[in-house]
Amino acid sequence: MRLLLNWVLSALAVWIVAHVIPGIYVSGPLAALIAALAIGFVNATLGLLLKILTFPLTLITLGLFWFIINALMLKFASALVPGFVVHGFGAAFLGAILLSLVNMLLKWLVHPSAGGRI
Repeated sequence: MRLLLNWVLSALAVWIVAHVIPGIYVSGPLAALIAALAIGFVNATLGLLLKILTFPLTLITLGLFWFIINALMLKFASALVPGFVVHGFGAAFLGAILLSLVNMLLKWLVHPSAGGRI
């Protein structure tokens, strides 16, 4: 049940970000659900691998390089999901930052005692 709730909250976050950030477009609720699934899968596989491989660069930049990796993962997920479009790196960069903040806020609103973790 928690996994399903987490997925729906992530899809809602994608939907919100698509309405706030110019350059990010979601065609509908189904595309948002699939996009949330793709973003989670890409971050858990390719994103994790890239974060491990670029850890020295991340240390040198005091963690700021992770924002670039997250933007690239968002852009890659948009290439996989029809109906989910990210135009340009700038939109992906801002979208990745806002997506993580909105996702954290939504999880906190649903489960305030969990500190944003589900």
